[in-house]
Amino acid sequence: MIKEMIVVEGKDDTTAIQRAVDADTIETGGSAINKEVIQRIKLAQERRGVIIFTDPDHAGERIRKIISSKVKGCKHAFLTREEASYKDDIGVENASIQAIKSALENAKIEFMDIEEQISWQDLMDAGLVIHPLAAKRRTELGKILGIGYCNGKQFYKRCKMFQITKLEFANGIQQIELKD
Repeated sequence: MIKEMIVVEGKDDTTAIQRAVDADTIETGGSAINKEVIQRIKLAQERRGVIIFTDPDHAGERIRKIISSKVKGCKHAFLTREEASYKDDIGVENASIQAIKSALENAKIEFMDIEEQISWQDLMDAGLVIHPLAAKRRTELGKILGIGYCNGKQFYKRCKMFQITKLEFANGIQQIELKD
């Protein structure tokens, strides 16, 4: 049984999570999150903790940001777009049991008002921004670090939010370069 409550977008996500692990979920009902859902998430965070586990798409990121801004200290679980894809559909409900278990095992807590360990210059030097292969490299590093895919600015924020260390960052970059 996973102690934390897992916040997902809908019923199909709950079904997929419960196929993979023994856990309770809170469904947002999509990206129009109402006050009652936020209150349930706040209560869950106070009593059990929360893991936000939304789809790796624009709507999922929007939901993640809304919850993070209103409920502090949540953990975040991420799937890659490949892990969550079936035909033209992207969603947690499409992920394999192993991908869901792995994402939950690697859930990272969000830290606020903390010192950055990875600078914008580090991202530039690593070819993660302002580089022809930046998006591809961010996808790979996001997978390695367990922080998901996002644009350069969001990647920088996630490195800070999840307190990615210089060593973790360097090891991830090294793994990417070994593949090339």
